[in-house]
Formats: sequence, C-alpha cells, structure tokens
Amino acid sequence: MKTKLIDEFIPVYGPVKSWRYGRSLGIDPIGKISTCSFNCVYCQLGEIEQKISDRSIYVSTAKILLELEKFAPWDVDIITLSGSGEPTLALNLQEILQETKKLTNKPTLVLTNCTTLTNPEVRLALTLADKVSIKIDAVNQRQLQGINRPAETFQLSGIWEGIQKFREKYQGKLAIQTMMLSPWNTQAKAQYIRSIKSLKPDEIQLNTPTRPKPLKHQLDARGNHTEFHPYAVQKLKCVTQDVLQEFANEIYINTNIPVRYKQK
Repeated sequence: MKTKLIDEFIPVYGPVKSWRYGRSLGIDPIGKISTCSFNCVYCQLGEIEQKISDRSIYVSTAKILLELEKFAPWDVDIITLSGSGEPTLALNLQEILQETKKLTNKPTLVLTNCTTLTNPEVRLALTLADKVSIKIDAVNQRQLQGINRPAETFQLSGIWEGIQKFREKYQGKLAIQTMMLSPWNTQAKAQYIRSIKSLKPDEIQLNTPTRPKPLKHQLDARGNHTEFHPYAVQKLKCVTQDVLQEFANEIYINTNIPVRYKQK
C-alpha cells in the first residue's frame, strides 16, 4: 500500500454554505497537492497538479479525526468529503467515512467524479455515505475529453456502467451534478435524459461556472464562495439562467426526477 502523507496540511475546512446541502464542514482526504483523475476546465482549485487515477493514502485517518475533533460539537447540516481533488482516490475512504460517523453522528456526503466506480472497493466504501453526488458533465467522448480532461482514457460507457453498479447497491441519497458551459443540442439532451431515466437518481443538480477559475492551483479555493479573489483568475463561459431552467424543466417532464439549478 502506497502512503503519501502531507505535512503542515489541515484536512478539515469550513464550514461553508452550500446551496445544495446547507451548512457543510469539509474533509479533504487528498492533501496539499491537488490530485484528481480529471482536470476539469472549470475546476475551482485551478489546474490540477497531479493528474492520476491511482488510489493511495494521502492523509491519515488519524490526522483527519484529530482536526475534526476541533470543530465539535459540529454545528453543521452535513460533513462533505471533497477538497483538493477526487476524494475516492483515498485508499482510506471507507475508514474515514466510518470513523467520521462514529465521532460526529452527522450525515456524510461524498462528491465524486465517478471514475473510480468501476472499482468494487470504492463502490462498497461509498455505500457508507448518507449522500453521494456524482459529477456527469458529458454524454459523449468528445465532451468528456474537452470538459473534464481526464488523466487517462476513460470510456464514457464504462463510467456509466460503474455508476449503474453502484446505484444497484446504494441505499442513500444519490444526486447527479452536471456543469453546463454552453447550451446542449437536442441529441445531447435526449441522451442525457435516457441515461438519467435508467439510473433513477434522487435528484439532478444543474450548474454553470460563474465563479472564475484560478490560473494556478489554490488550496484556499476549497471553500471559497466569494466573488473576490486575492489571486489571478480566468472568467469562464457560462449559460444563462433561462437555459438552465429550460433544461431542468425538460428533464423533470421526461423523468419525474426533481431538478435543482443555480449559477455557481
């Protein structure tokens, strides 16, 4: 088992206010160096420093729990695993979820890009979370490569297969989070709706990236929801509120699945 422990790093941050989940306390199991299987063009952390899909221990569970204790009595609505990259790359994901629940007795949420859901160990670990939010920004390989810029060649069909296998076992609340940088054509919308109907998530969350992207990696951006940044940023292409609302209505009419939307 590989271990990559990061010194002088605080893995618990916030609380931050989330329009989707309320007052959220963040756990970052990845560490100071941003590490992800995606390098999304809109990532609020900036450019991902370590683009890999291998799982390792980046931050020890003991260190996370030590920092978590400082926030007692945890006056929050939820505790979210996210932070400096893809949280399911943490080999100690299951242990973190188990021990966090024991310590805080608060609901847990994992935000994931779902590239690791082909791994049965990841799917098993994620069943411990009360809520899981899965990022799906693409309905074809071109979108996946252009928007999410994966660390390796992931086939979209394989990603969906992993999500389906997870959904079959998962008893918690599953959300699909989709970021729209430009309006989708009719074919893309239809494909998305067909996939969603098959998956049957509890909720769809539509976003567009109104927060600018840092030009360089910024650890402070983990919980930064303000409009003012002390570092250089790039303004991103967004869709209008009307485009989000129109697509949300179309999804709901065709699936009867609740859709929430908000410009980030």
